[in-house]
Amino acid sequence: MSGDTLTFLGTGDAMGVPRVYCDCDVCTEARDKGVNRRLRSSVMVDCGETFFMIDCGPDWRVMMERLGKRKMRDMLITHAHFDHIGGLPEWSDACRWQREKGRLYAPSEVLYQIMRQYPWLSRQMDMTAVDDGITLGGWEICCWKVNHGQNGYSYAYRFQKEGYIWVYNSDSINLSPAEKEPLKGVDLLVLGTSFVHETAAFESRSVYDMKEAAELISEVKPGQTVYTHMSHDVDVRQELPLPAGAQVAMAGMTVSLNK
Repeated sequence: MSGDTLTFLGTGDAMGVPRVYCDCDVCTEARDKGVNRRLRSSVMVDCGETFFMIDCGPDWRVMMERLGKRKMRDMLITHAHFDHIGGLPEWSDACRWQREKGRLYAPSEVLYQIMRQYPWLSRQMDMTAVDDGITLGGWEICCWKVNHGQNGYSYAYRFQKEGYIWVYNSDSINLSPAEKEPLKGVDLLVLGTSFVHETAAFESRSVYDMKEAAELISEVKPGQTVYTHMSHDVDVRQELPLPAGAQVAMAGMTVSLNK
């Protein structure tokens, strides 16, 4: 079996934690001791001789510094919201100075949206549509569109290698039966859960809360679940309503990607 690992670089929602305007207990603790400090959601898959990341938010540079890495070649993008693509100009600049093109992978409609926002990126990056699947680091990867509620849509990614299957689905809510199907029975599900229990009107929301996530998990039955994309509503110092086999992601946490 491979010794591949998944590392959580950022575990926060679109605004990160602490919120600049907020003095709640979670934001105060995040400023002081930092247990709840969360950069925007992103992960790294280490395949031994190579690695790739999923999503390139505005904290990408900080993540690279923390990793001690100076170069990145491969990046998957889930959707074209700022918290998932805001670091692309900095990555592009790094590629320019290193005189080595990056390789950016996303569904074709996401690539189109990225190019509308950052039309110069293609000078420093080779862009590949992944609608029909792709292989990176030995992982067979497919994607599908998922409901992102008030915020439109995102994409989830499903990875398979040497009999191990895992899914990265950071931004979704109220998945349809067809959208749930690729989640069933996977070894690991990485799932966005912005709140413990969100009280805003359902039609105004865009990401599962932990109560709804538990219901989804009971239906699709992954072997292991890790919650990410968490807002300042989530205090990791407290006992959280986690179903069996679930845990919350912490910055720097590494998960083994093999049976």
